[in-house]
Amino acid sequence: QVQLVESGGGLVQAGGSLRLSCAASGRTFSSYPMAWFRQVPGKEREFVASISWSGGSTYYTDSVKGRSTISRDNAKNTMYLQMNTLKPEDTAVYYCAASVYGMGAHAYEYNYWGQGTQVTVSS
Repeated sequence: QVQLVESGGGLVQAGGSLRLSCAASGRTFSSYPMAWFRQVPGKEREFVASISWSGGSTYYTDSVKGRSTISRDNAKNTMYLQMNTLKPEDTAVYYCAASVYGMGAHAYEYNYWGQGTQVTVSS
């Protein structure tokens, strides 16, 4: 069992940066592939990025590729999403998730979810 808590969201101007954190409890954090998703009202939850259990492999959706970096520190049971050059279309609630299967891009592949943190990018 893994409990996840996101932090680091907020209001930022377009072109700015934010670093989201996902703190996990549970002694098996390092064995789970992890991911970030985001969701705006009325739309499905959208994949942002994923990372393997070791951190050695990462995968990004095209809209954030080159602007965002996913990473993890297994010693601290924490995953991060550094987002740069933010755009108004990045505005969403961002969720972290853990999977017992792999680092896929679909929400149904993930077993554990945090409560989300709001990111708002003003133009």
